[in-house]
Amino acid sequence: MRLNNNDVSRMFSETADLLEIKGDNPFRIRAYRNAARTVENLTESVSDMIERGEKLSKLPGIGSDLEGKIKDIALTGKFEKLEELKRELPGDMSRMMNVAGLGPRRLKKINEELGVTTLDELEKTARDRRIRGLEGLGEKTEKAIIESIERLRETEGTFVIAQARESAEELIDYLKEGGGIKKIEVAGSLRRCRETVGDIDILVCAEEKNMLMRRFVGFERVNKVISKGETRSSVLLNSGMQVDLRVVAEESFGAALSYFTGSKEHNIQIRKRGLSRGLKINEYGVFKGDERVAGKSESSVYRRLGLDYIPPELRENRGEIEAAEKGNLPELLKTGDIRGDLHMHTNLTDGQNTLEEMVKGCRDRGYDYVAVSEHSRQVAIAGGIDEETLEKRIEEINRLNEEIEGIHILNSIEVDIMADGTLDLSDSVLEKLDLTVCSVHYKFNMTEKEMTKRIIKAMENRNFNILGHPTGRMLNDRQPYKVNMKEILKAAGDNNCFMELNAHPKRLDLNDIHLKMARDMGVKVAISTDAHSIKDLGYIKYGRDQAARGWLRAEDVINTYSLEKLMNILRKKR
Repeated sequence: MRLNNNDVSRMFSETADLLEIKGDNPFRIRAYRNAARTVENLTESVSDMIERGEKLSKLPGIGSDLEGKIKDIALTGKFEKLEELKRELPGDMSRMMNVAGLGPRRLKKINEELGVTTLDELEKTARDRRIRGLEGLGEKTEKAIIESIERLRETEGTFVIAQARESAEELIDYLKEGGGIKKIEVAGSLRRCRETVGDIDILVCAEEKNMLMRRFVGFERVNKVISKGETRSSVLLNSGMQVDLRVVAEESFGAALSYFTGSKEHNIQIRKRGLSRGLKINEYGVFKGDERVAGKSESSVYRRLGLDYIPPELRENRGEIEAAEKGNLPELLKTGDIRGDLHMHTNLTDGQNTLEEMVKGCRDRGYDYVAVSEHSRQVAIAGGIDEETLEKRIEEINRLNEEIEGIHILNSIEVDIMADGTLDLSDSVLEKLDLTVCSVHYKFNMTEKEMTKRIIKAMENRNFNILGHPTGRMLNDRQPYKVNMKEILKAAGDNNCFMELNAHPKRLDLNDIHLKMARDMGVKVAISTDAHSIKDLGYIKYGRDQAARGWLRAEDVINTYSLEKLMNILRKKR
């Protein structure tokens, strides 16, 4: 079977977690984590590499033993070591690893001392106030566990947009190879570019329905066929993601695409608007009595309602219908508007590629400029750099600017915001930089008031430019820290600071609501990938999609500006 890199990476990461709970050899645990990271960052499919007979053991972190394990996964679709650990360890330990604040050591302690083996038992134990009695685990941890479990139950069964889109694109390519398809489109929340997706909806016009459905349920990543019919079938993929395929008539395709794209709230308002004009709207078309008067295309549906076409990203019933009626929809940011990436890492800290490789990767994308923002010393686990190393990096960048043509490198750093609101490096070295990305990487458990005060104090520093990943969230893994975003945005405006939209698909931070708030308050945004490899530079498309959901235009995003204009607004702070 063909392997999905994300599936292999997930299997290795979960294996590392379970080995750590078990108290296994730390070198073996680290080997699995490194291998997971290597596979995730590959620019091509491991299946393609295996088919070409390439040695996977040449990849960093993949020895001959792990190469053999990847090949076994390719043959069976399963990782026997992971299945063995799941049988060996009680309950659903791997599921509990997703609870915020519970690393393998704490989970092992709770298991051994309180006999907890399932998520339900963990929740009951926390609510019974028994966890606070364990050494090193207090009332705060207990409360955080309860809150995290509640949020985990809400997000379980959802997937980040990158994983959903990759699965959808792969499946659509597979269906097209079978021939007979006139039109095929993704619908649902994935088409609206929501940051997490529960399932995938695909609409298709096809000549041979039965042949198409047979091919669909026969896709090699299908784990279970939920239902199979002439016009609709549903399957469960190996990843746990459900995919629904619907065959619709060509004359109804636009209406069906609009209907199944949603959102529910948007559709309700569209139907109400139709009723007020004597029209009935459903997935088959727009009807005046028994006559279909629109529906072959989406634009015909909106046009019949007296509306400009509304892009899928805006269909959340947040004022888009009123704006479409008045002709006031924004001209949304396009990926091609972005002229540089302002946040990424190299192998000087925790990245995979060299400075020169990352810069050339950005030049290959057609960028005019790039800022490589390594971690500062506070993030020791990621190899954060001190002031002396930063001074050497400045010299290296200045030299490289003389050697590399076609792109300009900005001197930058991702500097930590300390608990007291100061910055991790001194002003005397920060003022030598072109820009700073300032981020919170530790002490997430502050109160909303404390965290807001911490960030605002940092913004008042003359060397503060961009607030990196402003809420610290990791989608489906870590909840955002508590912060008053309205106060943060006001402080950003008052202090000539900018907000980052971190485009990494596990972050997408700021969210769409806060992006719209920033736009309405006149606060500009920088969309950056936080790339740790050349491959990660492609995450910019997810940043663009999130920006569109926040109603952002090119003028709202500072890295759509020319280098001269960007430098002018950065200098304004200082």
